[in-house]
Amino acid sequence: MFGKVKKILGIEGVKLELIVPEKISSEVGIVTGIIKLTSLSDDNIVEGIHLKMIEKYSRGRGENKLINEYPMGELNRKEMISISKNDIIELTFELDFVHVKSEMDKLGESNFLTKGLVGLAKKARGVKSEYTIRAEANIKGTTLNPFDIKTIQLI
Repeated sequence: MFGKVKKILGIEGVKLELIVPEKISSEVGIVTGIIKLTSLSDDNIVEGIHLKMIEKYSRGRGENKLINEYPMGELNRKEMISISKNDIIELTFELDFVHVKSEMDKLGESNFLTKGLVGLAKKARGVKSEYTIRAEANIKGTTLNPFDIKTIQLI
């Protein structure tokens, strides 16, 4: 009885770890990494893995702060993977993404004089972007799927 409840909730089931570089070039448009799957229980089946890269764009301060999330790229891997107790499975991936620059960023990159002004305006308005990659594995028979989120820097 207790074992079935643990399996449904994903306790002592499959654990997912996302291994990606801390800094990624925005010009290349590809993130390469490893998805590491481990298990503490017998006979788990991974039905698929969903990867998503998101830009969290925030601006303003205090009560006037606005936050938007923009998807930059997605990857769905639909493959059946069987994991037994104490198994470690590492899957490599390549996630294509598109980094869309704002008009202010384009203006700042056009010449070195406007770069400082754009940087100052962004700082005054509290403009900040944070980039994350999220991986979630779909495990057969569980309701709470394992996931991992990593923050990266675009250079």
